[in-house]
Amino acid sequence: MTFRTYHTSILLRILILAGFLTLTVFFALSGKWTYSAIILFACIVSLYELFRFLRKRFEVMDDFFEAVKYRDFSRQYVEDKKTTDIQRLYRGFNTVNEVVRKMNSEKEAQYLYLQKILEMVDIGLLAYEVNSGSVLWVNDSFQDILGFPSFKNVRFIKARNHGVFDLLFENFYEKPATVELKVHEENVKVLLSNSLFDIGEFSYKLVVIHNIEATLNQTESDAWKKLLSVMTHEIMNSIAPISSLANTLKLQVQAFQNDPETVDLEIEDLDAGLRSIEKRSEGLMKFAKTYRSLNKVISLNPEKIPVIELFRNIEHLMKSLINDKKVRLRYKMSQKDLEITADSYLLEQVLINVILNAVEACKGTKDAVVDVIAEEKPDRRTFIRIVDNGTGITPEVMDQIFVPFFTTKETGSGIGLSLCKQIMTLHGGKIQVFQNREAGATIRLEFPVAR
Repeated sequence: MTFRTYHTSILLRILILAGFLTLTVFFALSGKWTYSAIILFACIVSLYELFRFLRKRFEVMDDFFEAVKYRDFSRQYVEDKKTTDIQRLYRGFNTVNEVVRKMNSEKEAQYLYLQKILEMVDIGLLAYEVNSGSVLWVNDSFQDILGFPSFKNVRFIKARNHGVFDLLFENFYEKPATVELKVHEENVKVLLSNSLFDIGEFSYKLVVIHNIEATLNQTESDAWKKLLSVMTHEIMNSIAPISSLANTLKLQVQAFQNDPETVDLEIEDLDAGLRSIEKRSEGLMKFAKTYRSLNKVISLNPEKIPVIELFRNIEHLMKSLINDKKVRLRYKMSQKDLEITADSYLLEQVLINVILNAVEACKGTKDAVVDVIAEEKPDRRTFIRIVDNGTGITPEVMDQIFVPFFTTKETGSGIGLSLCKQIMTLHGGKIQVFQNREAGATIRLEFPVAR
């Protein structure tokens, strides 16, 4: 509507000016110089009025654009006591200012909301300009973890603690890494990650730190409790009969020594008792050796393994082990040329252990089947799933299935799945257990993207 008003006003003035010019020329050609001079004066007045009209509007526009340049949207243009077209122009300016003020208010509210959230989390966050070191934003948790007061430049940290500065700002971590920071003569374990991003022509770095000392301590404490609980159970199962039997034999020997004439000491009973003690002692020694083997650090020899060859080897190994189990083993692959980067010996050890557990879970199941499925996801991660239709896993067992020495088998050692988890962790992968909807369970081995 404002544009139409301008269009009409300017067009009317141009037509009037053109009319005056035409009359000036007409009277000049007719020799009527007086009329020609008068109308020429009218032309000059019309031209000046057009110039004044345009200049006034341009001044108004220039004033508005100057305010925009300096981001001043607080001005309110008074619309009354002005011509209609300027009133409409002022109304448009006020509308623009109101919209921008509203947008700024919403943006500020979102910023404050985000700032409050980031201030409440216990994760330290810092964003700074890479070249100058100027801090763009930092939350209280970052300062609390490092024990520093408020600062405006990361060089402040360099002056206070050069070692912490190098770890946080001189190194780049593609993945979150656990590092140990020395803060006020204390070592603090933190999970550290960072990323680079650009805003305009400036490069910024975001540093994220999370104090995991308490979490690690709690996790370690829980792990020790579970481990000690299982170890205590296993050790007591061996020591209790040894102690009881030794005490019985001791009483028999003492009775014989006190009264050899009336008390008969059966050598066979004594021999049997000592043999039982020896057997239980050997079991205890075996338990100790098993624990020691579990604690050994395993070294990896990773190589590219064609899955089809891996499955072929496993199939040959499993034939002799499950001939009498009445369980069908089926091997499937998403593609024939699928490869996995891993230690072939250790991976075979994991698969054999997991498949044997699946076969054991199918005992007594009609039409028992164990599927070994390898597939590659679009993000290039590789999975091997061992799916059975057996009895499944109870929630109680699920919680402890990877705890060392925990077993539901009468003759089991309880280190199989614990060792499998250790091997998968060394590969940078995962081992997870899921209960199937219909029957049985699934154990999934996840391998990271090969680099």
